[in-house]
Amino acid sequence: MDFALYFKALFLGFVEGLTEFLPISSTGHLIIAGQVIGFNGEKAKVFDVVIQLAAILAVCWEYRGRLRAALAGIATQPMQQRFVANLVIAFMPAAVLGLLFHGAIKEYLFYPLPVAAAFVIGGFLILWAERRNHRVTVERVDDMRWQDALKVGFAQTLALIPGTSRSGATIIGGLFFGLSRRAATEFSFFLAIPTMFAAVAYDVYQNRAVLQSDDLGMFAIGFIASFVSAFLAVRALLRYISHHDFSAFAYYRIAFGAVVLVSAYTGLVDWSSA
Repeated sequence: MDFALYFKALFLGFVEGLTEFLPISSTGHLIIAGQVIGFNGEKAKVFDVVIQLAAILAVCWEYRGRLRAALAGIATQPMQQRFVANLVIAFMPAAVLGLLFHGAIKEYLFYPLPVAAAFVIGGFLILWAERRNHRVTVERVDDMRWQDALKVGFAQTLALIPGTSRSGATIIGGLFFGLSRRAATEFSFFLAIPTMFAAVAYDVYQNRAVLQSDDLGMFAIGFIASFVSAFLAVRALLRYISHHDFSAFAYYRIAFGAVVLVSAYTGLVDWSSA
């Protein structure tokens, strides 16, 4: 039994769960954390995808009542039909661009230095967004029109760049497009479900050759850690945004990215081997 490997799986599971729904990029954290603890390569990429699935399932559990109502009413209830249609519409831009550019993104951008640069740029964009005068036109997710969903969907395409943050792009994009803070955050959660299920299915299929039964324990530990921490993070974020804006996350992003970039520039850490 490789306790060191299991500890790495536990650690990365918690990192994924805590960061997936915050506007600080879970993928960016996993890339950098994996490099620091020496957990990278093709199998590590599949592991990252599997623990992302656990985080999405935590959202499904938290909103199980809302999702159940949508499924039950999709054939007869206009509000539920609009909700499902909005998710499909918002999902499409990232799905199309992701299929077209998946290989190039994986080859050129899944490394610590591009991720760190995206952290810093994204942090300044969040600060800019929070300093704008917000004009709320959509208070609740159920009030969204298909045009609102499409705009948020295009904002999500920015998250194809690792380090940008899928939740950050959709939440801040939602604020730009007139959604209330809670509506933008909750729609980001809901939009994560089809987006991440599709990404997980695609990545696992593409990398199925590296999966082995011996890795089941490692995957299970990371999966459970990600599920639990994501469930807690979602609840904490909803409480947080009722009294605060997203500026604290912006400052964290800038500081985190700056540490990586400065350590690379000074030679303190060699990130080139990632």
